[in-house]
Amino acid sequence: MRYGFVIPHNDVQTCPALAAEAEAAGWDGIFIPDCIAIDVAGLDAMPAYDPWIVLAAMALQTQRIALGPMLTPPARRRPWKLAQEAVTLDHLSHGRLILSVGLGAAADDAGFYRVGEPMDLKVRAQLLDESLAIVSGLWSGQRLTYQGLHYQVQDMQLLPRPVQVPRIPIWVVGRWPGPKSMQRTLRWDGVLPAKQAGALTPDDIAAIRAFAAQERGAAGAFDIVVEGSTPGDDPARAGAIVRPLAAAGATWWLEAMWSAPNGLEDQRRRIRQGPPRSA
Repeated sequence: MRYGFVIPHNDVQTCPALAAEAEAAGWDGIFIPDCIAIDVAGLDAMPAYDPWIVLAAMALQTQRIALGPMLTPPARRRPWKLAQEAVTLDHLSHGRLILSVGLGAAADDAGFYRVGEPMDLKVRAQLLDESLAIVSGLWSGQRLTYQGLHYQVQDMQLLPRPVQVPRIPIWVVGRWPGPKSMQRTLRWDGVLPAKQAGALTPDDIAAIRAFAAQERGAAGAFDIVVEGSTPGDDPARAGAIVRPLAAAGATWWLEAMWSAPNGLEDQRRRIRQGPPRSA
């Protein structure tokens, strides 16, 4: 299992330093939100910086650690622009980008409906599928012609190709055990599973692993990415949380502190404590 840390909404000057600290502390990945305007009733507006600019600064302060958005909603991005942004960051980081995608966070609906972006989940799912087809096609370096319901591309070529081969890894949110949602994830490189009811268990992870193996066959490695929180000051307890998930087939654990009471102070402390080891 590999271990990533999700930095919630933080100062644009702070994220690069946190990324460097995470790398030094032994984390394998560092991720930041991709949102426009988090608008939650009863809460002050949260700062939201452009993820690609912040990730570029983080890439320049690190050498080993994987990085990426958590997560990007292609429904409100032009796929050819997203493809170019991702390739640029992949080259800048020397092949360390992971692109995580989904329909978009409900709490970020101000970044959709207040500016006229589509809110219908079926339409957003169609846009996601078409976007990924175009993005991956452009990453091939070959000329692409694509005719979809929402997007059309005429004989377009995007260069350079990504550093990573065969492409930049794409993780897709999948609602388990929804067959339609899960089938979408299997076309790509990993799943961020969200259970339709309740929390994910090791049995769920084992079932997802079996489902992916059956449907994908020998299609290559496939990540199963689980998000949660562990106590950094209690390694035994932290290990007890992630160990059953790793044994069941989870390949990544993402430490997330969305509601850290002391904000940056708590995040930095948890980063410095290092990942919860399953071994």
